[in-house]
Amino acid sequence: MTQKRVPLGNFVAEYSVRNNSNEDIPVYSVTNSQGFCREYFGKEVASKDKTTYKIVPYGYFAYNPSRINVGSVDWQRCEAQVIVSPLYNVFSVSDELDRQFLYYFLKSSIGRQMIRAKAAGSVRDNLKLDMLKEMTIPDSSLDDQRHCVATLDNLQYLIELRKKQLNELDNLVKARFVEMFGDPEFNTFGWDTEELGTLCDVGSSKRIYQNEQSQEGIPFWRISDLISKMDTGVADSGLFIPEERYVELKNAGLVPTTGDILVTSRGTLGRCYIIKDEDKFYFQDGMISWLSSYVDGITPLYLQYLFTMPGFRKQIDGMQAGSTVAYLSIAMLKKLRVMVPPIKTQNCFALFVEQLDKSKVVVQKALDEAQTLFDSLMQQYFG
Repeated sequence: MTQKRVPLGNFVAEYSVRNNSNEDIPVYSVTNSQGFCREYFGKEVASKDKTTYKIVPYGYFAYNPSRINVGSVDWQRCEAQVIVSPLYNVFSVSDELDRQFLYYFLKSSIGRQMIRAKAAGSVRDNLKLDMLKEMTIPDSSLDDQRHCVATLDNLQYLIELRKKQLNELDNLVKARFVEMFGDPEFNTFGWDTEELGTLCDVGSSKRIYQNEQSQEGIPFWRISDLISKMDTGVADSGLFIPEERYVELKNAGLVPTTGDILVTSRGTLGRCYIIKDEDKFYFQDGMISWLSSYVDGITPLYLQYLFTMPGFRKQIDGMQAGSTVAYLSIAMLKKLRVMVPPIKTQNCFALFVEQLDKSKVVVQKALDEAQTLFDSLMQQYFG
């Protein structure tokens, strides 16, 4: 049965009070991941003229008109009052609408679709407050709204808990790495070191142009696909399905084999993915580099985790000095100095990671189930 819907304008009203007296009120921003937060701003904000900034009392909403389409909206639950950039829209909500219910609606897929539809064609796709008021929300009682909120809040808490567990397991692996191998920045255990280029082959694939892509052949991965694969939490979870892009076999260039490592060369530099038995794809030239054919004294898993260690990543950061665009070239990769601990120690580390990965698979499955239920309920409540 289709839910009756009512305009948001029935419940919200603009609030445009500025900090005219330049009071010392905390400056906040609203991001899509953190909601209201202070850390987004640099220290220099404190010395600026803040008389034009808008006041957001506790319980009021604020959003960036050009970024609400990516979820940068929240209600203020941090302090008695804060101030935000004059570019923001601020509004109050009547007692007939639960604030957290409205928050979930604006973050839901149906809410985001409405936002994009309303803002399309305006300057920078800005969503004006009048446009937001035209959006419709399910007509439900306050008790029903609060029931929905309680269910979604509990699931959201569980999702964040599972994510924290995965993060703690990753931190445990990094701690074990330092315990077994020392700090890569100072080589505290005095291992022999070699340039990466002497330990394995370092290269890339051939460039593929748009007109060489086809409907069948070898799957073609871009850097965003690779990062999405890594961000599933467990590399072999099978959860990631890249956008369908293929390259004919005659144009495929290099297709990595089991045990090879792909390294991101743009964006977040030095993220690594070890090729599994089931993987078969061509990867984006110039964005992803490739390590293979290791000497007997080094293992792919050791290299993968070495790239995550802050002490090792300082080498990568040092190579970017003076560069306007972050880029990790093949020549740079070859020059990286790598500690070479005994292979027996590396294999012991691999066994530890293997055991922890079993725990990660269990936690990841629980996270996926909670996220699937959360998404389903969001669709049920607001769609």
